[in-house]
Amino acid sequence: MRKTAAATLTAITFAASPFVMAGCSSSSGSDSSSGDNYKIGLLLPETAVARYEGKDKPYFEAKLKEICPDCKLMYANANSDAGKQQDQANSLLTQGVDVLVVDPYDGKAAASIVNSAQQVNVPVVAYDRLIESKDLDYVISNDYEKVGQLQAQSLVDKLKADHVDPSAGGIVMMNGATTDNNAGNIKKGALSVIDKSGYKVLNETDTWDPAEAQDWMTGQITKYGDKIVGVYSANDGNAGGAIAALHAAGVKQMPPITGLDASVAGLQAILAGDQYMTTYNSFKSEAESAAEVALELAKGETPKASDQVEGIPATLNEPQPVTLDTIEPTVIKDGFYKPSEICTAQYADACKKAGIS
Repeated sequence: MRKTAAATLTAITFAASPFVMAGCSSSSGSDSSSGDNYKIGLLLPETAVARYEGKDKPYFEAKLKEICPDCKLMYANANSDAGKQQDQANSLLTQGVDVLVVDPYDGKAAASIVNSAQQVNVPVVAYDRLIESKDLDYVISNDYEKVGQLQAQSLVDKLKADHVDPSAGGIVMMNGATTDNNAGNIKKGALSVIDKSGYKVLNETDTWDPAEAQDWMTGQITKYGDKIVGVYSANDGNAGGAIAALHAAGVKQMPPITGLDASVAGLQAILAGDQYMTTYNSFKSEAESAAEVALELAKGETPKASDQVEGIPATLNEPQPVTLDTIEPTVIKDGFYKPSEICTAQYADACKKAGIS
């Protein structure tokens, strides 16, 4: 795709448009004194992880409507399909989008989205996950290497606090999918702690699929039994799969299990004593920053950057570890969840003991 980008994009879009357009929505298009009627594209990677539809999109949409009432949000979700995400990007480019904010399903494959956008002078913001392209205009994400460090340090500290002898067994690791650049950074951070902790890694896998994580964990329980002294899980979904496998195997005392995303299921697992910790990134701050940067780029302005990622201007949020004692002063205090969303009847007593009301 070179100088004939528009024609090529049009051909691709007509083939894909019935699906893609069904996934698009817009914010207010009414007239106002601002005169800003930019088209802002937001492409999210999947529905398997609840945060994207439940948190990122609503936060982004609300912020954009606040700062630019006349801007049109053009949205689609790839539903875990890199090819579909490329088609969605092509559709938005053909419709004249002014900027693309892309959370890639596959960070390598999404480089072609950046290339297509560059041909028609549309800036691209990599959101949450990095796109492997030097032509990106901006990166908004979290410090995922630090996420891994916090997870692993919490796990190691818990094992030591419980006086678990490293010679008694080891840790099984459920890392994120290899298609996700963030997963590699999380793993790197985790191993920087685990490798010098004295606790060995018995085995590891790479997936973001809770069902795959559960099947894999079932096999590890069969192979290692009570020699599994800790479970390093890169997110709450994998942690849930591990917990299900451990319960199915009749394990009464859960080994400490880590997580990420501060999901309702993850927090409830912590309240139940099944999961030891999760990691909280402020999705609201991340999504709102993305909306602000997208509008600046659409206007032809240069957004300020507090960080750099591989030489690309960036804003990175700081993650926070969350255990039973810190649910209230983190996700509840920030308004990420209402107590009623977490403290359903099954968890009411546990919430009361944890000081959540």
